[in-house]
Amino acid sequence: MPVIDFRVRPPFRDFLGMVMYGQPERRDRFTRQLGFEPSRAATEQSVDLMLAEMDRAGIDIGVVIGRNSGLLGSVANETVLDFVGAHPGRFLAVASIDATNRKAASAAIDRAMADGFRAINIEPGACAIPMQPDDRRLYPIYARCEDERIPVIMMTGGNAGPDLSYSMPVALDRVLADFPSLKVASSHGGWPWVTEILHVAFRRPNLYLSPDMYLVNMPGMADYVAAANGFLADRFLYASSFPFCPIDSYAAWFRTLPIRPENMERIMYGNAAAFLGLTDEASA
Repeated sequence: MPVIDFRVRPPFRDFLGMVMYGQPERRDRFTRQLGFEPSRAATEQSVDLMLAEMDRAGIDIGVVIGRNSGLLGSVANETVLDFVGAHPGRFLAVASIDATNRKAASAAIDRAMADGFRAINIEPGACAIPMQPDDRRLYPIYARCEDERIPVIMMTGGNAGPDLSYSMPVALDRVLADFPSLKVASSHGGWPWVTEILHVAFRRPNLYLSPDMYLVNMPGMADYVAAANGFLADRFLYASSFPFCPIDSYAAWFRTLPIRPENMERIMYGNAAAFLGLTDEASA
């Protein structure tokens, strides 16, 4: 079956200035805590080795996401577009915006959609001025994306802000209620608030979850898997969170999870394809 890895950060240009490449000891500590050995592609900062990992893992498409964050490092949309363009058919681009500047964000969305980006990435807690997901400064951006059917990826788990409050699901729940037609994917899957984010996903059908690195041998893993086998089967997203997890080792581990085969196919391809609009194009 085809596979989409929903969160890949390649060792390329602006990405190398991000914390995950700029602080390799921190990254590799996370990797080993999850039970993996660090990826050679990450330690040697090699795109070719990353592509080889994707081939070994059977990953057909990687989703490459821009970032606008003073806290974690930024990746310009132009960098994402150049990388995706250099590897036609292998990657999909997601644009990031300056969420603190409504007019600049609106212009960036216009450019991104014209350039073929698939979604918009917003990391409220990692902005230069940290915000909660339900900060009213973000509402015009959400409204724009809902009206134009632009999916939004939002980091609302893990290291989502200066303290744990920025990953708490309550604020995201309010956003999903206020914009019921806006498709939102939570990168890092709302971890560590696993029970709470699963409740939000149960009551808000516009929420997709991508626990990625925080699924691996972590508290709450069994609950995520239970949801993937049940009500969340069509909204659970497969993602390695490379370079924190090696693409090939993560894929091999993920395929051992007790997830029903028909759900595994949705999780590793169909759900991401639907979220990013690939299925709409195929049926057109």
